[in-house]
Amino acid sequence: MSGESLAGRDLISLLDFSTGELSRFLDVAVAAKADPRRYAGALAGKTLFMYFEKPSLRTRVTFEAAMTQLGGHAIYYTAAEGKIGVRESIEDVGRNLERWVDGAMCRTFSHQMLLALAMAAGIPIINGLTDHLHPCQALADYLTLLELKGGLKGRRLVYIGDGNNVAHSLMHAGARLGVNVTVITPRGYEPSAEVLSASREAAGETGAAIEISNDMAAVSGADAVYTDVWASMGQESEAEERKRIFLPYQVNGKVMRSAGPEAIFLHCLPAHRGEEVADEVADSAQSAIFRQAENRLHAQKAVLLLLLGGV
Repeated sequence: MSGESLAGRDLISLLDFSTGELSRFLDVAVAAKADPRRYAGALAGKTLFMYFEKPSLRTRVTFEAAMTQLGGHAIYYTAAEGKIGVRESIEDVGRNLERWVDGAMCRTFSHQMLLALAMAAGIPIINGLTDHLHPCQALADYLTLLELKGGLKGRRLVYIGDGNNVAHSLMHAGARLGVNVTVITPRGYEPSAEVLSASREAAGETGAAIEISNDMAAVSGADAVYTDVWASMGQESEAEERKRIFLPYQVNGKVMRSAGPEAIFLHCLPAHRGEEVADEVADSAQSAIFRQAENRLHAQKAVLLLLLGGV
């Protein structure tokens, strides 16, 4: 776990970190999970500001529990109490926060707001989710794949569904870590062309293949099959149309049989059972969705430890 300190860095995109640095996040997460007492008190006296524009179970509980278990403190603040950039300018909020707390985690709609806050504040800004990226989720996902498959390089992860923020961060991390990532979507719902280009450029260093397909046959031979809800928060008006378009892309028993008996099933949750995933898959022996959810805690401990100077 040696290497140049990451203390003080922002976590906006996983592509902002090298392959070695992403591996350090996973190494620390593995260590923190194996021996939680090793890091108890590592962030004593540290405070994390947590800003939420979107509701959350996993993001809120895991970040707050992580700070508590590491000896620090977390402050929960919602847009209802004062939306950043509305009640007060983003720049002024950043200049205030850097004088009070040691880091800030934001779960927000606008990726540009997060970038502006990171520019304004001289403390680590952590992307807890934006409409563009979900890096902390991807760290937990690859930690789960690492645990269950014994290594990452050369593994194949197939994501099925909307080419959204989760798909983007899976592509970024896969490219850096040498994991082959295939994203299967209906036509017109592919990931961002910019994310695809940047991921493929990064993959040139690791040999990973980053592919896009509209054909469910591309699931064959996957080490992991991953899906997410068809309509994310903010897309409620599209929900019925998306159900019709995405129904052929449901992950069910037939899809998992195509992937193979050794494939694991992943979902960032919450799941809309009977839509993007069938119960027969979510509750199967191949499903790792609750291990994956648990690993949000350990991955986020690693993020906090490394960025707030606890290791």
